[in-house]
Amino acid sequence: MCMYSQDMLFYGALQKCPVCGGTLEYNGQSYNCTGSYSEWSTCTYSTREPPRLEEPIKFPDFVHESSISDLLLKHQDPKKRPKRELKPSDKPFTGMVISLSGRLSRTHQDWKSRIEKYGGKVANHVIGVTCLVVPPTERDRGGSSKVTEALERGIPVVREAWLSDSIDKMEPMPLDAYDVVSDLAVEGKGIPWDQLDPSQEALESLNAEIKMYGKRGVHKDSKLDKEGGVIFEKDGILYNCAFSVCDRGRNVNEFCIMQLIMVPENRLHLYFKRGKVGADPRAEERVEEREDVDEAIEEFAKLFEELTGNEFEPWEREKKIEKKPRKFYPIDMDDGYDVRYGGLALRQLGTAAAHCKLDPFVANFMKVLCSQEIYRYALMEMGLDAPDLPVAMLTDLHIKRCEEVLLEFVEKFATMEEEDEEQAARAIWSDFSQRWFTLLHSTRPFIFGDHQEVADHAASVLEGVRDINVASRIVEDMSGDTLDDPLFERYKRLGCSISPLEKESDDYAMILKYVEKTYEPVKVGEISYGVSVENIFEVEVSAGPSYDEIKKMPNKMLLWCGTRTSNLVRHLHKGFLPAVCALPVSGYMASIFICVEVFITCYA
Repeated sequence: MCMYSQDMLFYGALQKCPVCGGTLEYNGQSYNCTGSYSEWSTCTYSTREPPRLEEPIKFPDFVHESSISDLLLKHQDPKKRPKRELKPSDKPFTGMVISLSGRLSRTHQDWKSRIEKYGGKVANHVIGVTCLVVPPTERDRGGSSKVTEALERGIPVVREAWLSDSIDKMEPMPLDAYDVVSDLAVEGKGIPWDQLDPSQEALESLNAEIKMYGKRGVHKDSKLDKEGGVIFEKDGILYNCAFSVCDRGRNVNEFCIMQLIMVPENRLHLYFKRGKVGADPRAEERVEEREDVDEAIEEFAKLFEELTGNEFEPWEREKKIEKKPRKFYPIDMDDGYDVRYGGLALRQLGTAAAHCKLDPFVANFMKVLCSQEIYRYALMEMGLDAPDLPVAMLTDLHIKRCEEVLLEFVEKFATMEEEDEEQAARAIWSDFSQRWFTLLHSTRPFIFGDHQEVADHAASVLEGVRDINVASRIVEDMSGDTLDDPLFERYKRLGCSISPLEKESDDYAMILKYVEKTYEPVKVGEISYGVSVENIFEVEVSAGPSYDEIKKMPNKMLLWCGTRTSNLVRHLHKGFLPAVCALPVSGYMASIFICVEVFITCYA
């Protein structure tokens, strides 16, 4: 408040935000809007040169009688006010007190001079400091007395790289991403995935336990699944809800889980969890037993309304929902098994293929399509791999809503003129981004900036999520015994025939020649990546014309159709679908590119 008042008195009152009409506030480095652009998004407008009111400031009578009235009245006339010029900060450690410990790559005196140069201070103690900087070896040594005291006081203990990276990028890096020893504390590490190095995040994702597989999945963190707990159901309603919100203006990216769980002997529990992916120790979480069923249902509905601003029953029965500003939005889960949970685990793959009556090559192919790993990898690459949310078990309605938001944005952007103000265009991109990552919760949300990013990270991702959801419904739950040939059952559900192509056939030779003539190795750095043919399968998909019918067509052409392995189940089950949308190609007049598929029949 003091900083805001000083800014107004000396430089003039601020006008409203030119983008959304909200209030601008000074945070010491820039002026940021605190308003909302739409019910889905807060405004992300930020500037160092804000618009100000060109009119005298009206002071109450007591100001005129104060001892500083001359100083204040001096700046009352807009023409006599100084103009404030904010320069980009070159001191990333401003306001920080940092403590050093252990044998660092630079001497403590050297680091002290550098920290002070960039706005910080160095203390010999850990009480009240921003963080404690230590070498990576500190963890292996068990930690010094400073480390022990920092852990007891909840002070971050970070690697030396935090200092150098903050100086290189001229902004303080997130402390959690450089954490060294907080996982030694009783409550564990709990670093949000969006603050981890991408390679570390990938490892966390691929090794994470899927905590909720669908609408009937009891959340693993409740521990009630081990007691035989099931989701409470009454009058056709399953009391299990998941929510998401992505708000870039407020730097919020959270999910929420809310369940009523019935355990044996009719003991009802309310489970609630709210936080960021990966930050479980910091999440708001509770499990509470409820003796009265009606009161538990009433509390569940009340929590739903607090989170979303909507009533529970109209949503659950009719899917009626209206997004409210700064509120969560429901993730509409379906009744089934997320393929990351229900698919074959690594230890089951060999047994499942060995006991399958299909051709061994086809059995191995089906083994890949029914494994958890390809879907885990795909969702990890998309950044949609939250273990708390069943992204691979969404309703068709939820996926349709995502498609509608995408098409609405594409249509809106097509009508925008090139002369439109940059801030207004940026606000539209920001609004779409926050809508998108609220509907499809991501561990790494960002603001889309061009059509290529929309094609790669929205249209393509939506089609990938749609295809993985189809795979979940084909694969279902294969976590049990594999001796009864589950692969053959899933093969029958595909509704197509798959057979190995004879290596002596003309078609096999044609495809090999096509590979040699058309596929050029890709070089990344010093490494060159090529392609080789292991096996070729002939596929007859019931959802489209047969291969014999296509061979009779006069306008056919052999084409490559690149796709993720995680999309193949949907291709085989439903054939190739039209692209979700078409987008203009930057720099070309009257050109578009289609996101993603053409209607062809191909060899897998």
